[in-house]
Amino acid sequence: MAVPRAKTSKARTRRRQAINMKLDAPTLVECSTCGNRVQLHRVCPKCGFYRGKQVIVPESKV
Repeated sequence: MAVPRAKTSKARTRRRQAINMKLDAPTLVECSTCGNRVQLHRVCPKCGFYRGKQVIVPESKV
């Protein structure tokens, strides 16, 4: 059975864990109606369209 030769230091452990904790920026695409940048699979807050259909009435138009 494999046994480590020495204890892994806190710095080495935390450095290894920090690599996997990085946050990714969300993917943004252009709205097909108004051209606003929105996240994938989300209603556009500017125009209220999702997949070519009016889903909500934005507050600016009310």
